This record gives sequence, C-alpha cells and structure tokens, in this order.
Amino acid sequence: MPDFAAKLIAWQKQHGRHDLPWQGTRDPYLIWVSEIMLQQTQVATVIPYYLRFLARFPDVAALAAAPLDEVLRLWSGLGYYSRARNLHRAAQAIVGEHGGVFPRRPEAVAALPGVGRSTAAAICVFAFGQRHAILDGNVKRVLARLRGVKGYAGEKKVADRLWLEAERLLPRRSLETYTQGLMDLGAMVCTRTKPRCTACPVHGACVAFKRGWVGELPAPRPRQQLPHKCAVMLVLVRAGEILLEKRPPSGIWGGLWSLPEVAQKTDLESSCLKRFGAHVVEVEPLPATMHGFTHFKLDIHPLRLRVSALTPQAAEPGVVWLSLEEARGAAIPAPVRRILAQL
Repeated sequence: MPDFAAKLIAWQKQHGRHDLPWQGTRDPYLIWVSEIMLQQTQVATVIPYYLRFLARFPDVAALAAAPLDEVLRLWSGLGYYSRARNLHRAAQAIVGEHGGVFPRRPEAVAALPGVGRSTAAAICVFAFGQRHAILDGNVKRVLARLRGVKGYAGEKKVADRLWLEAERLLPRRSLETYTQGLMDLGAMVCTRTKPRCTACPVHGACVAFKRGWVGELPAPRPRQQLPHKCAVMLVLVRAGEILLEKRPPSGIWGGLWSLPEVAQKTDLESSCLKRFGAHVVEVEPLPATMHGFTHFKLDIHPLRLRVSALTPQAAEPGVVWLSLEEARGAAIPAPVRRILAQL
C-alpha cells in the first residue's frame, strides 16, 4: 500500500490538528507528559490538566523534586492515578539514572515507569524525529479497519498482527506528520461510532469499508458482567472541617486522600473514637453514588457524621482535618469530590 502514507500525510497537513498545546516542540519532557495524560483520556479533557501541570512542573527536575501529594493533587479528576505515580517515579529515574537528560533510545524510554512500546515510539518520533511505529487505541482501530483485522486488539495474536501492519506502513520521511495523521484520523474520522468514511483519505483502500465491516471492526472486548462492590464512606465533620485519610500507596486510588471507609454494620461511634479520637453525636445518610472501574463497579454509601469533640491522642499518620474548601482542593478521587460537593 505505497500511497497510504502519502495520502495520510497530505490529509493531516490540510485537515489534521496543529494547535494542540504539546505540538510545535521538540522538548521530550513536554511530549512525554502529554502522551501519558492522553493514555485512555480524550484530548479535550487533557488540555486544562496539561496546562496546569506544566505551570507547576515546567521541567523534569521540578517534577522529580515535587512531593507525590502535589503531583496527585494536580492529577485529581483525570483518573487512572497510577499514571501520575509512574510519571513521578519516571521523573526521579531520569534525574537519578540519566543525569536529568531524557533518554533518546526507544528501549530506554519504554523502560521508564508507565511508558511502554507505543508511548515510547510516539515520544521518540515527536521529540527526536526517529522512525518508529505507534499503536495506541486510535491507531489500532484505523489499522484493524484498513487491513480487515478481525478479533479483539487486546489479544496477543491480534496485537502482533496490528504491530506488523503498523511497521509495514511506516514511511521513510515525514514521520511526525504521518504519526500525527494516524492519531488524528482515528480521533476525527475513523471514530469508534459514526465514522465518517467518505471523508477518509484512504477509504478506497480500506478492507472494512469495501466489505461492510466498519461497524464490526475492531472487535470489542469480550463482554463480561462487572461485579458490584460496596463501600461505606464516612464524612466526619467538626467545626466546619472534614477528616481525610491517606490511602495506601498502591491499589485503587493509591496515595490519594480520601474519606475513611468502614465495613457495613460497623459500630460507628466506637470505630471513630478508636481510630480518630472522634466523638460522634449524629449520623446522617447522604445520597449514594456509583463509580466505575475497569474491572468492577463500586457503590458508595456516604454517611455524614457530626463530631462534637476530639479526644487528645497521638496524631495518626495519614490523617488530616481540613476546611471544606481545602478538602475539595486536595488530591482526592472523583467520587469523593462529588460527595464533598453535596455539603
């Protein structure tokens, strides 16, 4: 398919995106931050987070030196928080192991926490002008339809076939425009639903378009019933302040501040007195909320607890009382933010 790259490059120059905040730079740090944020998140959502993040962490040294709490605070609401933790770890690795200089070899870039093959390839293309194939979610969809590749792209044999196609189609020149073109085509034309096939510059060579398979490719993830889990969250309120508790560094919402959780049918008064020295005098149920994760759904039942007094005790590590405004501005998960918005 020798004219595929030429048509895509010409299309990108005329119709693609050219004014995104991370375009027009060769700074690998700026490109890396954008590529990590764009993993599993749409461009429109990423842009304000990206601008705020760079205003606080303008270079890799600033990010590496920052407390993880501050990194998570600026990431709060963007989701998939392991990305933020890995970004912080990778920045420290670049400073500690690479002398503060972003590595240029794709193998070294891919070895950074949270990067991987496709993200490393994109960074090396846009920052260093190197010749590498990418295979993010948009590109998987474009190539699956273009070449008529059936099956779920998360399966190894399907992914291997798509990587092979990505390598075969790679041009010798204009790698940045070609790579951006693939991303733009998937985001703007070859979309998951309602693709605009007649506006596609390569629809004449598209197997799915010719055979009427566009709606079937790529095959979705095999459906499975997501289990439901329940959590009881405590909104302890005392003199206008809210108690937040630091979550463990790994796992769901790792390292974020959150509302304390208890098992159902817990004796709230004795539990709060033992854990926080808090004397609870009133309990009020708040509206329940649901939060979806990749592998399960979490039903959250918040309870507002009015605290009349605190028993003096040694300060528990990872526990803090904050004003409502400060709590809302802390590094908290999205459902906790929704709960605090009700207060």
